Amino acid sequence: MNTSALPSPAMTKPATLALPPTAAWRRLLRRVLGQHGLTIGAVMLAVIALAALFAPWLAPHDPYAQDVTRRLIPPIWHDKGTWDHLLGTDKLGRDYLSRLLFGARVSLIIGLVTAVIAGVIGTTLGVLAGYYGGRVDAVISYIITTRLAMPVVLVALAMASLVGGSLQVVILLLGLLLWDRFAIVTRSATQQLRDAEFIAAAKALGASTPYILLRELLPNLMSALTVVATLEMAHAILLESTLSFLGLGVQPPTPSWGLMVAEGKAYMFFQPWVILIPGVVLALLVLAINLVGDGIRDLTAPDGRN
Repeated sequence: MNTSALPSPAMTKPATLALPPTAAWRRLLRRVLGQHGLTIGAVMLAVIALAALFAPWLAPHDPYAQDVTRRLIPPIWHDKGTWDHLLGTDKLGRDYLSRLLFGARVSLIIGLVTAVIAGVIGTTLGVLAGYYGGRVDAVISYIITTRLAMPVVLVALAMASLVGGSLQVVILLLGLLLWDRFAIVTRSATQQLRDAEFIAAAKALGASTPYILLRELLPNLMSALTVVATLEMAHAILLESTLSFLGLGVQPPTPSWGLMVAEGKAYMFFQPWVILIPGVVLALLVLAINLVGDGIRDLTAPDGRN
């Protein structure tokens, strides 16, 4: 049977009066602009993402170049600041603005790749548990419970100390630890959808199980998965900063905001900007991601429910 000719979920549901494309886009735009948190978060996230993307062109200096004769120059708003180093330099004379821009790349890469790895693992387990139920659900639920019993920070610290810290190790480690929320959400949502009419219609037409899971069920989980992905992305960025601060994450001289805070902690009482600048930027990035996640949740919720 040619499964590509099977009807989509929309074809199995009662026909509704569709809005013209232009009216539908206007309505969506009004809803998006009505979510002030989503708008603010999206603008903040876009600015940070563009700064990271164009870091080689925006950075005024090489982020790895050291010059101890120019160490700990204060930012431009201080009396001893200079326009050559707008945000000053660190203890090795490296330009702080340049390291901040390249550090945004590290944080965003870790957040995105970790969310993808964790999403694939958690979604697969959650969908299988929710769709099949029975023993499959019992086994996967046991795996989820075992994962929830493991403290993420302690396990990450232990594994990073054994394997050694690096960008690849941090991404893989966090991806293997942060899948539980994806699994819980998709399992619950799949249990609610597996008996829906469009699933029953696909089964009646002879659709295979992989077709039902990938083409009928998974698209209806995307809004929930997007919200969970934003939360886990912010969680991964914070965990990476924690590991880097403790010396078990991204290793020097790679620019990392957590590592920048760790390198400046010895000067926090005399040059507080060395930890204040990367700390504030890290907080803004996490805030922007959380605002986008909350906005998407409210935007995709049924009308009249937040």
